[in-house]
Amino acid sequence: MDKRIMEKRTNEWFLTLPSFGWLIAFFLIPTLIVFAYAFRPFDFETGLGRGWSLESIQSLANPSYIRLIFRTLWLSAMTTCFSILLAVPVGYQLATISKRWRHLLLLMIVMPFWSSFLIRIFAWKTLLHPEGFFKKMLVALHLIDPSTSLLYNSWAVLLVMVYTYLPFAILPIYAASSKFNFQLIEAAMDLGASRAQTFFQVFIPGIKKGILSAMVMVFVPAIGAYVIPDLVGGTSSEMIGNRIAQRTFVDHNLPQASALSALLALIILIPLIGVTLYSTRSKQYELEATSRE
Repeated sequence: MDKRIMEKRTNEWFLTLPSFGWLIAFFLIPTLIVFAYAFRPFDFETGLGRGWSLESIQSLANPSYIRLIFRTLWLSAMTTCFSILLAVPVGYQLATISKRWRHLLLLMIVMPFWSSFLIRIFAWKTLLHPEGFFKKMLVALHLIDPSTSLLYNSWAVLLVMVYTYLPFAILPIYAASSKFNFQLIEAAMDLGASRAQTFFQVFIPGIKKGILSAMVMVFVPAIGAYVIPDLVGGTSSEMIGNRIAQRTFVDHNLPQASALSALLALIILIPLIGVTLYSTRSKQYELEATSRE
C-alpha cells in the first residue's frame, strides 16, 4: 500500500479516536451495563440482587407490557407520520420563497427552543384544560360536547408530541429541499405533468434522504418520551419511558427498568439500522450507475 495512503488513514484514525473514545465511554459501556442489569434478579433492599435471572426478560411477555409497547409504537409512529406530513410542505415553501421570508420562518420554527421544554408542555396543559380557551372555543362552535375531556388521553399526547418534535422534521427536510434542483419540476410541467404530479413524483423522491433523516430524528426521541405522556396523558396513556421512570425511581426495580430500557434500545436500533442499510445501498447504486455512464 502506498505510504501516503497509510499516512492519510493513520491521521484519520487519530482524528476520530477522541470521538470513538467519547462514544465508548458514555454510550457503549452504559448500554452494556443496562443490558447486563436486565439479567440480574430483583432485590427489595438494594434493587439489584446477586447472580443471574431471566425473570425480568420473561416478564416483558405480560399482556400489560405488550399493550404498553403497542401504545408506545403507535404514538411514536403517528407522531412521525403527522410530523412528516406537515414538514414536507413547509420544507418545500422554505426552499422556494425569498430569503427574507425564509429567514423569518426559520426563526419562528426554532423560536420555541428558546423557552423551557416544561414551560411549553404546561402551556399546552393550560390550553387544553377544561376551563381553557381552546376547550371553550370548540364548545362554542358545537364541535365537541361540554363533557369532553381534551386532557389525559392519547390524542392529547399525540398533539403535544407533534408540536414538540415537528421542528426536528422540518429542518432536515428543508436542508434536503434547499439542495433540490427545482428545474426538474419546471421540466416535468413542460412535459405535461400537473403541479400535484411533479410534487409527488419528482420533488418527494428527490428529497427522500431528508425525509428518512426526519423520520429518524422524530421517531427516536418520540419513542423514549415520558414527560409529555406524564403531564398531559395520565395513566391511560403511559409509554415505555413512563414505566422505566416508575420502575427506577418509585419501585427501585433496576432489573425490570433495565429490561424495558434494553427493549426500548432495540426498538430504536431497528429503524436506525434499516435507514443506514438503505442509505448504503442507495449510495452503492448511484456509484454503479455513475460508473456505467
